[in-house]
Amino acid sequence: MLSNMPEAARVPSPHPDLLDLEARYDRPLMQRRDFIATLVAGTLLSRAVRGRELPSDLEVTRLVGFDLPTRRSKIAGKNSRLDVHGDTATDRMLRIHTNTNVVGVGYCGASEQDAAKLLGRNPFDFYREPETRMESPLGTGTMPLWDLLGKVRETPIHELLGNRGPERVPCYDGSIYFADLLPQYADRWEDRFKQEIDMGLKLGHRAFKVKIGRGAKWMSREEGDARDIAVLEVIRDHAGPDILIGVDANNGYDLAGTRRLFEKIGKLNIAFAEEMFEEEAEACLEFRELLRSHGSKTLIADGETQDDLDVFKPFIEAKAIDIYQGDMRRFGYEGILLEASWCEPQGLRVAPHNWGSLVGFYMQLHVGRAVPNFYRAEHDPLTSEILVADGYSIKEGMAGVPDAPGAGLAIDEKKFAAEATVRFDLHA
Repeated sequence: MLSNMPEAARVPSPHPDLLDLEARYDRPLMQRRDFIATLVAGTLLSRAVRGRELPSDLEVTRLVGFDLPTRRSKIAGKNSRLDVHGDTATDRMLRIHTNTNVVGVGYCGASEQDAAKLLGRNPFDFYREPETRMESPLGTGTMPLWDLLGKVRETPIHELLGNRGPERVPCYDGSIYFADLLPQYADRWEDRFKQEIDMGLKLGHRAFKVKIGRGAKWMSREEGDARDIAVLEVIRDHAGPDILIGVDANNGYDLAGTRRLFEKIGKLNIAFAEEMFEEEAEACLEFRELLRSHGSKTLIADGETQDDLDVFKPFIEAKAIDIYQGDMRRFGYEGILLEASWCEPQGLRVAPHNWGSLVGFYMQLHVGRAVPNFYRAEHDPLTSEILVADGYSIKEGMAGVPDAPGAGLAIDEKKFAAEATVRFDLHA
């Protein structure tokens, strides 16, 4: 499990499998020959997987909806909009039992009433194989169905989804919040940020997303912006030049403030800028022009708050955003694959939003192995004793994804009985 991973060396050279993180937004993600080879290989593999017959007599006999409690090893503080995030989170889960004793498990936010519609049904009646999607009463919460399909076909989810990405998936630590505004660190905040970076490095991370935007709510504009810069300088000085740093303002700046900020932090080599201001195509294009005029390779990321993928279409057409961040759990596998398919022809990337979810991290990693234009997986460093994830790992900034059937996850039944909160238990 991730909680038992060995410590990694503190600041090694970048891993050779890392994506070209400094690529300009319009540089092709792959050379044409490599792209075609990957596409053909993925297609052949997909056809082989699809050629395996699915049992016609499979039936859902039981559905268990439960809440999976998870915990961080630290308190995540405020961001530009919300108060302290704390050290716990919860994933809403579903177990699908069948008459063959094969059980699918995964994130699912569907209601008890909607989930009940699966009872007595063949779960693969909902599988639309040519479109690589599930259409079921579970809505976007299809992970348990994909896990079940993978177990029946003895195939990992990422192969079922396409298998066009790298074997190891780039990721980043997304837990660097406003520790300086927590009372216990107020008089030693510089040291606390150094400690938090060291914690991420021990987990195997070589990339970090740093929250900024203190001047939007918690400090005066001038003081908040100055503190944002000071925090970034402390982190860059401590982490060194080889560690990737991105920023996330949660819309805590406007365009003018963003311009002022980046004129002062350009030397810090910021890899990506997320949600600097409310996304608007012309403003994003103006921000991009500012970055390019200064020779910056910073990528623009946005989109986590949207609940309709169609909102992204004009941004994609205009290439106004480099990295699209539809929420992993809100849109599910099907939605993120669709988003990626729109972005790929334009040379754009996806990096699903995933704060507050351990299972969402694993979902991202399967997408990262399935599509060729995946940027990085967001890791909220949560752990669970209920969920067994032995095949997953993080080393030198890259996440290992198991080739085990389905999601590669299992349930510790004793821990489940003691710690999980069962929301419903339905039988056919």
